[in-house]
Amino acid sequence: MKIATRKNVKYAVTGALAGAANGFFGSGGGLFVVPLLTRWLHMEQRRAFATSVAIILPLSAVSLIVFLFRGTMDFFYALPFLLGGLTGGLISGRVFGKVPVTFLRRLFGLLIIYGGIRAVLLL
Repeated sequence: MKIATRKNVKYAVTGALAGAANGFFGSGGGLFVVPLLTRWLHMEQRRAFATSVAIILPLSAVSLIVFLFRGTMDFFYALPFLLGGLTGGLISGRVFGKVPVTFLRRLFGLLIIYGGIRAVLLL
């Protein structure tokens, strides 16, 4: 197997894990993508965060289509969240380059811990 082919397989596995997380939980692809891009594929941290954001849109679109066809999605209920997410995404995208990577990494870790604690305690 060539090096480029092995790397493509790693990218595909990373994408599959992100897609599975997104499909099962409605989000969470970045939970897999960022650590895998930085540790497994040796991508620079800031680039991994940005790549994760780029991956979220198509994963979310696929999940949205599945949930719409199953009738488990209320688009009008989600609309205010979409507008808020758009605003937050625009603002954070502008600020992203000015925030130290160490801060981003720690914030990401705290969000993962917070989500994990909530998931365990609220079962």
